Amino acid sequence: MAKNEPKPIEEMSYEEAYAELEQIVARMESGEDKLEASMEAFLRGQALIKRCTGLLESAELKVRQLSGEPLADAGAEE
Repeated sequence: MAKNEPKPIEEMSYEEAYAELEQIVARMESGEDKLEASMEAFLRGQALIKRCTGLLESAELKVRQLSGEPLADAGAEE
């Protein structure tokens, strides 16, 4: 992996993905990027959100399993 090549999203921890997402949001809010760079950042941000969501759902499932909660009710509260 090249030095300035971003880490593959599927290899990121929740904390890494969230930190990069915060950086992308700050950059986009500042308007410092050109349109093409903003579009690329937006797409990477979407993938980072998906990664964070997946990791949180996985953690929630583990907590439910460890606490003995019925797994069938996992999505019923929403």
